[in-house]
Amino acid sequence: MPLRREIIAGAALLMACAALGGAEAGEIGVAVANGTAPTACAETDNVALTFSAPAVTGLRIEARHPAYVGTLAIDSTAPDFTACDMTNDPAVPAAAPLSGPKRTTLFETPDLWLVGFTFPSFWRAAATPVRVGGRTFEGLHLVQLWVWHKERAEEVLVVYPPDGYWRARPLPPPHLRAVAYGSSFLLGPVEEKGRPVVDLKEIAFDPQAKAFTLAFAAGGTARLALTELSEARMVLEAAFDRPRAGAFAALRSMYVTEANADVARLAWRTGAHGWREAHITTFPGASDVRALWAGRLAPSAHNTSAPDMVFDRFVGP
Repeated sequence: MPLRREIIAGAALLMACAALGGAEAGEIGVAVANGTAPTACAETDNVALTFSAPAVTGLRIEARHPAYVGTLAIDSTAPDFTACDMTNDPAVPAAAPLSGPKRTTLFETPDLWLVGFTFPSFWRAAATPVRVGGRTFEGLHLVQLWVWHKERAEEVLVVYPPDGYWRARPLPPPHLRAVAYGSSFLLGPVEEKGRPVVDLKEIAFDPQAKAFTLAFAAGGTARLALTELSEARMVLEAAFDRPRAGAFAALRSMYVTEANADVARLAWRTGAHGWREAHITTFPGASDVRALWAGRLAPSAHNTSAPDMVFDRFVGP
């Protein structure tokens, strides 16, 4: 049985890497640092990968179903607070007292809509306005993008304006009613403020282009456009308005054990050495990274159907 599991895992990794393709014209190499630390709590974002470069102007971020998704008959998406102590987590009350979440429709058509939520409290103040056309919405902790697909509503992308965290997922494959969210990503100048964050001055959404414009508190902007959405993957194209130096993106996720993780394995391609792979807990970091896959080779008890995440097509000035 151990040999069989190794063979299956190896095949899954080959499938994942083959799907990513090879080098792209004009790509640059970036550095990836690993700040992952052990945890016993499955609801702690203890996985931390940070992407940095002397100058980067864009990249592609992809959420792709794991290689094993076709084998899933039962999904597991419930939170697991075993061994978790959240009593000391910060909690900032909403500007107006609320007994429960407040829902606001920001934009709506029959095929696409944007919804915002204000919670009674959040770990950071909701100080980032969200603009859609000529309307501006204040005090939002969460914004969701929904689409209409096969006669039902599908939530595919979320952003938390107070800390700049995003979560993405493809449309569910035909045999599953829905799929889970898993890892989060950050886009923009990543700073450590209790946890990695991107401070946003404003978020603007263009429904026609399916694109978000992010104005950073530290200066500059980025455009994040949804360019592909299918039952296989979601593709987001990110472009900065100026060359961005330092930490420009990050992946946050969780790993307790191989069987209880949203990310357990990495594969990365460099300019000189092709593809390499490592466990998330032993990845030493790397330079000249042209593409990175973060995911799982075997189903997990936590967010079993959650997508793998891919960062690639880094470009410079």
